[in-house]
Amino acid sequence: MEARELNFTVNGKPQKIEIRTNWTLAQVLRDKLGLLGTKIGCGEGECGACTVFMNGKTVTSCLVLAVQAEGSEIITIEGLSDGKTLHPVQQAFVDVGAIQCGYCTPGMVMSTVALLQRHPDPTDEQIRYGLTGNLCRCTGYQKIFEAVKLASKRIRGAA
Repeated sequence: MEARELNFTVNGKPQKIEIRTNWTLAQVLRDKLGLLGTKIGCGEGECGACTVFMNGKTVTSCLVLAVQAEGSEIITIEGLSDGKTLHPVQQAFVDVGAIQCGYCTPGMVMSTVALLQRHPDPTDEQIRYGLTGNLCRCTGYQKIFEAVKLASKRIRGAA
């Protein structure tokens, strides 16, 4: 497979790396940059475990070819915290115990951040719709809903 240089920004840091043209963004984030928070669950865009922000919008990084990220701004789960303090959504997931095996958590958190940007005080229906592309096999979703609501309150200063 052909190789080429990829220039993009990941979690605020410019990156210039050699990639194969058939690699996905998820592969590059995990295997080339060591950002293991982005999970590859299904490799088909069905489970949402690989969700990241690309130019401010959520994408399933297992379906995005890395070459498509040329010049893009990528934010992964590792880029949400400031290194010392978790993002309010990350902290809410921890505080309510919305994490069991943890495999879906990074994608759930990224989708929740996007949801709360669109709907700062979401209804149950908006939460269901906002997390539609994310599957969890462990939690039953109740704790995840609690985490979304807690994060929403904290971000709005209501908690």
